[in-house]
Amino acid sequence: MKDGITVLLADDHKVIREGLRNLIEFAGDIKIVAEAVTGREAVLMARQLRPDVVVMDIAMPLLNGIQATKQILSESPKAKVLILSAHADPEYVDQLMAMGVLGYLTKQTSAEMLASAIRTVHSGGTSFSPLVAKHLRDHYDKVLSATKTPKRNNVRLTSRESELLQLIAEGYVNKQIASDLKISIKTVEKHRQHLMEKLNIHEIAGLTRYAISAGVIESSTQKTVA
Repeated sequence: MKDGITVLLADDHKVIREGLRNLIEFAGDIKIVAEAVTGREAVLMARQLRPDVVVMDIAMPLLNGIQATKQILSESPKAKVLILSAHADPEYVDQLMAMGVLGYLTKQTSAEMLASAIRTVHSGGTSFSPLVAKHLRDHYDKVLSATKTPKRNNVRLTSRESELLQLIAEGYVNKQIASDLKISIKTVEKHRQHLMEKLNIHEIAGLTRYAISAGVIESSTQKTVA
């Protein structure tokens, strides 16, 4: 059995990589298995090592972090990528979220939050810095307005639907949800389908953005593992 969460750290500044390594590995359950100094190197290492989580900077030489992330997720759809960047430009956030990135933190993030975010995206949940989460809320509201989709205040969820939405947004899979709610997997699937139809949202990333916008989960979520 693998010992801890394996992480590929991609950043072109040596001092930042060294600092992040010390901070991350101090957590005890996370191990840096490789460091990439260019985007191309990150893609190659991700392909060879298959780390649990890739912590990716955007400003990378040879191949920027956005394109490197695109290639990594294309080659390994199940890969978990966490962006850690000094840049939180809305255009970057939108592109990366559309690709399937599960987390986006700014470099002002504390070591504790970074370690928590790595655990969260590893388990399938999402984690965002407050500034990024605000953009996602604003962006989602604009999309609702443009498509004339009913506003979240006009969509009433039952307590069971709200509970299910939170578990989905926090990264729980159907089997775990069924166990937690003490219902069958088929019932979970039925509830999930009804929830998506009710909200007119048909992908997990969209449900996660909605959950953040509606205040169902915080900007950073962490799934508790027993």
